[in-house]
Amino acid sequence: MEALRATTIGGEAILDKETIRTLEASLGGELLRQGDGGYDEVRRIWNGMIDRHPALIARCTGTADVIEVVRFARENGLLLSVRSGGHNIAGHAVCEGGLMIDLSPMKGIWVDPASRTARAQPGVTLGELDRETQVHGLAAVLGFISTTGIAGLTLGGGFGYLSRKHGWTTDNLLSVEIVTAEGQLVRASADENEDLFWAVRGGGGNFGVVTSFEYELHPVGSRVLAGLILHPLEDVDEVFPFYRSFATRAPEELTTFMFFRLAPPAPFVSEEWRGKPVIGIGACHTGDVEQAGEDLASLKGFGNPIADVIVEKSYCEQQSMLDATQPPGRHYYWKSEYLPGIEEGMAPTIAKHVRGITSPHSAVFLFHLGGAIGCRAEGETATGNRDVEFVLNVMASWEPGPAEAHVGWARALWEELRRYSTGGVYVNFLTEEEGAERLEAAYRGTNYARLAELKAVYDPANLFKHNQNIKPAL
Repeated sequence: MEALRATTIGGEAILDKETIRTLEASLGGELLRQGDGGYDEVRRIWNGMIDRHPALIARCTGTADVIEVVRFARENGLLLSVRSGGHNIAGHAVCEGGLMIDLSPMKGIWVDPASRTARAQPGVTLGELDRETQVHGLAAVLGFISTTGIAGLTLGGGFGYLSRKHGWTTDNLLSVEIVTAEGQLVRASADENEDLFWAVRGGGGNFGVVTSFEYELHPVGSRVLAGLILHPLEDVDEVFPFYRSFATRAPEELTTFMFFRLAPPAPFVSEEWRGKPVIGIGACHTGDVEQAGEDLASLKGFGNPIADVIVEKSYCEQQSMLDATQPPGRHYYWKSEYLPGIEEGMAPTIAKHVRGITSPHSAVFLFHLGGAIGCRAEGETATGNRDVEFVLNVMASWEPGPAEAHVGWARALWEELRRYSTGGVYVNFLTEEEGAERLEAAYRGTNYARLAELKAVYDPANLFKHNQNIKPAL
C-alpha cells in the first residue's frame, strides 16, 4: 500500500507509506490496516450495530505507545477514537476512516491490600479487576456486566452493586495518569492538576487518554447473598408496590433492581414459563451474610414466584450474573433517564409495552441507587446528578437484522416514562444520535459549563471529539 486515505477532523488526508511506517516503527504494539490479520476482530465491538472501518488501528501495549499515537493524530489532523473495553452503547470506540487507539492489550493490575487501593490499566475489564481485588477480600465500585471495560465505565461516572454504600465509581477514583491532547503524560488527583481530575471524573473521554486508574477499594466478603426472583407479569399490581416499599427500606449494603422482559430459556426457568412476560427483582447484599438473610427475608417470602435463585455465592459470580443477557454481536439500542423515585403509575405503562415487546432479548430495568451518591455536594465531581434514586434503562436488544421495530419500541416506552425523570441522564447510556440537550442533561447545573471551559484549556482543538462530545467553550 503506497498511500492510505484517512479521515481528518475537517475532511480527508492521504498518508504516504513512509509516514505510516514511521508511526509503526515507533510503537511497541501492532499497527493494523484494513485487510491485516486481526483487523476485523479489533474493530468489532460489543454493540453489533456499529460497523465502522478505521484507516489505522494502533494496538497500544503501554503508555509510550499512547503518547506516540496521540501526537501522530494531532500532527496529521486525524479523526481519533479510543477503545478500551468496547462495551459502550453508542460505539464511539470505533471511528470511520480515522485512527483508532486500541487500549485492550493494556491489562496491568496492581493491588495494595494495606492501603486498600488498586491501580489498573485501561484495557482491564470489570471482571478482571474484581478477580484480583477479591483475592484480598476487597472490591472497587464498578458496574453490573463483568465484560465492560473499566475505562469507559469510570470516565462516565460508573455505578453498580456498591454504589448505594460508596457512591459513584468516580467518587472512589483516587488518581489517573492521562495523555493530553498535546501528547503529554500528566498525573491528576485531588492535589495535582485538580481541575483536570475533576473533569475526568464524569467527563468521559473528552480530556485525554487515561493510561492508569487508581481506585479506593472496600471490604467485600468472599460470599454474598444475591441473585434473582421472577414473578408473572400478571402479578405486576402486587409486585410493583411491594418492590417500591422494599427498596425504600433497604440498607445501603443491599442493592436491588426491578426488570421486565420475557422469561429466558435459563435452567432455573421451567419450560411452561419460558418466553412469557415476567417481572423480576435482582438483589445483591454485600454485608454480613447472616444479616443479609434477615434483610432479604421479606423479598424471598413475598408472593408466588416462578423462580427464586437468590442464593449465597461469590461476589465475582454475582458480578457476571447478567453477562449472558448482553452477549457481544447482538444489536442494541437504549433509552434512559434518572428518576427521583418510582411511581405506581409507571407499572401499567411498562407492562403494556412489555406485552408488545419486539424481541425476546429486550428488557426494561429500574436500578436502585440513592444512598451514598446523594451524600456529597452536587459539583464535587463532574458526574453530578446526585438526586438520583433510580436509573430507568429501556434496553432494546435483537439478533442482527432490521432495527426499526425494536428502536421504535424502546423510544415509545421511553417517551411515555420521561415525565417521571429528574431531568438528568447517565452519560454512558446515551446512544449515538443524542443531541446537545441530552448531553447537557447528563451534567445538569453548572457542571456542563465548567466542563466546556476546561475542555478549552486541555483540548481547545477538540482532538478528543469521537465521544459524547463536550465542545470547548468559546
